[in-house]
Amino acid sequence: MKNATFRALGRVIDLLLRHRVLVVATIAALTCVMGYLAAHIEIKTVFSDLLPKNHPYVAVNNKFKQTFGGSNMVSIMLEVEQGDIFDMKLLGKVQKITQDLKKVEGVDTYQIVSLASKKMKEVRASTEGIESRPLMWPNLPRDQAGIAALREAVLNNPLVYGPYVSIDMKATLITADFTDGAVNYLKAYEQIQAIAERASGDGVLVRVVGEPILYGLVNHYLTETLYIFLITVGALVFLLLLISRTWHGTLLPLVTGGVSAVWALGAAKLMGFHLDPLVIVVAFLITAQAISNSVQLVSRFDDEVAAGAPSTAAAAKASLSNLFKPGMLAIVADAGCVLVVALTPIPMLEKISYIGTVWILSIMFSAMVLTPVLLSWCGLRRRYAHPVNIMPALQGILGLCARLVTSRARYAIVGGAAVVFVVSGLYAFNLKVGDANPGSPILWPDSTYNRDASAINQKFQGSDRMFVVVGGKHEGALKEPAVLEGMERFQKYMEAQPEVGGSLSLADILPAVKRVVREGNARYQELGNSANENGELVYMFVSGADPGDMDRFADPQALNGAVTLFFRDHQGETIRTAIARVKEYVAAHPIADAEFLLAGGLVGVLAAVNEVILAGQIEAIAFALLVLVVCCMFTYRSSVAGMFFMVPVLLSNTLTFSYMAWKGIGMNINTLPVVALGIGLGVDYSFYIVDGIREELHHHRDIGRAIAKSIASAGKGVLITALTLVTSVVLWSFSSLRLQADMGVLIAIWLFISACSALFLMPAMVLVFRPEFIVGSKRHPIEQATAVEPVPAF
Repeated sequence: MKNATFRALGRVIDLLLRHRVLVVATIAALTCVMGYLAAHIEIKTVFSDLLPKNHPYVAVNNKFKQTFGGSNMVSIMLEVEQGDIFDMKLLGKVQKITQDLKKVEGVDTYQIVSLASKKMKEVRASTEGIESRPLMWPNLPRDQAGIAALREAVLNNPLVYGPYVSIDMKATLITADFTDGAVNYLKAYEQIQAIAERASGDGVLVRVVGEPILYGLVNHYLTETLYIFLITVGALVFLLLLISRTWHGTLLPLVTGGVSAVWALGAAKLMGFHLDPLVIVVAFLITAQAISNSVQLVSRFDDEVAAGAPSTAAAAKASLSNLFKPGMLAIVADAGCVLVVALTPIPMLEKISYIGTVWILSIMFSAMVLTPVLLSWCGLRRRYAHPVNIMPALQGILGLCARLVTSRARYAIVGGAAVVFVVSGLYAFNLKVGDANPGSPILWPDSTYNRDASAINQKFQGSDRMFVVVGGKHEGALKEPAVLEGMERFQKYMEAQPEVGGSLSLADILPAVKRVVREGNARYQELGNSANENGELVYMFVSGADPGDMDRFADPQALNGAVTLFFRDHQGETIRTAIARVKEYVAAHPIADAEFLLAGGLVGVLAAVNEVILAGQIEAIAFALLVLVVCCMFTYRSSVAGMFFMVPVLLSNTLTFSYMAWKGIGMNINTLPVVALGIGLGVDYSFYIVDGIREELHHHRDIGRAIAKSIASAGKGVLITALTLVTSVVLWSFSSLRLQADMGVLIAIWLFISACSALFLMPAMVLVFRPEFIVGSKRHPIEQATAVEPVPAF
């Protein structure tokens, strides 16, 4: 069976080499077509792609975001260095920013709130009756008396003092929401940043945070990201040329990676997908897999030539024949591991999964077909591009590996790996789902954005918001005293959580209005005693107001209202605690005329993302391991093979998860694709080493010699690939985006652990456990190979 399969593969390779001009022309033509499509792919971030599909929190957010505020809110804080905000110069800046925000593309002009907006009102009682009027609209205070009146109105208004004016009165807040689907993050960032810069100075500090600003920054750094990508490619070229010393050993792996990338991006355009700037590092990870396969073929080709191959075509055929099985197994296993990411119902992850699967499958043509065909044109005489020869050093490393794994040290290697697996596995339980630190994990802790977020959270109740909808069972339900009292108790309960800086609802408004009606007597700052009284208080508050002024508190029918919670951070643990507390309160305190609906706003949708990722992480890893086991069982016709190759995968996963937990890198929507890809990447190198051992045993029975030969041949490709990719990927650590730097380090760790597992652990396990599918047995001996027919020169 072995020889029959080998001969059939040989005939296919002969066909490819005989028609190599046609093969190259066909691949080149397809690459040109895909290149044209790839050139038109959009690079952008779409926030809706980050949200889970069919999740109840997201459904609530989408239903009520136009009323109670969505997840694309921007907060602008103006802080004075001396004095307080009740200064004509600062108030003028507030007014100017409020007016300028209306011109920002995609902003919802009805959701701009500040001291200078029409929505910010006070309720006053006089001999002429009750009136509700804006605090500082349309004009600024004219004199010091006007400023004093404004100060008094702010201090007596709980909707302003605290939420929009800091307790020390040194800062004021302006918020603006954007219409989902209409916001261009880069434009919004640039326009708001320009507004902030114009307002800065004269003793006033301006700080800006919000998802449009964050993702606008990501797009702002896109040029830098592309530069780093090009520098990384340049480092790859240099390292490959330094190590291989040949142009074919340098250029062919890069051609392989380039062709796969072009085909994948072209396919993405055909599928109507765009490319998110945050996943460019993931693209590099897939490209690394293409380069790895090509390096293995080139390395084996050089060995065949050095062994006296009669022609380059014969050397190319022998290279592909011997590496076809591990190469195809690596490709299929990686594609399957990436495809299972689509099981997580988040559009961005689904798109990454489909693009990544096409990308990896394209390696079948770019590496397994194009590389050997191009190698067949290389000359038998090796011409070196430079005199520096580091190959003896690499061979020394490989020789050390062979000596260690074939000596008694193999038991220490296997035992040490087991200890490392247990310890790292236990520590990996500290890995957090969601953001692991305050601020945005996309940016560095000392970035301007994260410093601004920290400053705003210190001055105000919190820049991150979640609204819980109080859905009435009939019109006017929100006016019922029992419903309002339930909202009030719920707010007090939630504010006991330290990360919740405050809350706001209709239950905060009506007591303030009742106090005004009672001549400012604080004893009457309470809810109405009946639905009718509460209805009158609502009417007093909205009298003279514009349509929509009450939207952030309740709808016109008093059917649905919102309790808005302000969070000082959106760490995974903070969000999980808040959601658990909401569910606990709702279960223990039902309201007859209404129900609580979770949850909207940024924190609400992040809660949905974290819940999906927690389940998706376990599901993706489980299915990816299942794909790996099935692929190995099918290839080697052994159930033991699947379990055997799970060892390097589990080890690389636990070590990487431990590193993430140690460095405070959370498992979130941006890191999950790298984790799934790492499952396949963690075993690719091992396929080549183990299959090399197995192939060598087809020629003789000496397992120690087979291991040494496999490490010397396949191990050379592993070492070259690991050295070049690990060294070059470290360049991502210079990125202004922390996420990209972290992902670069994770990729480097995965590559390093995978290489060490392939060179040390797997050969040692072969010698210690002697699995039947590799070394054979008396019942199933390893079939001896026959001579390969020579390939004529073309």
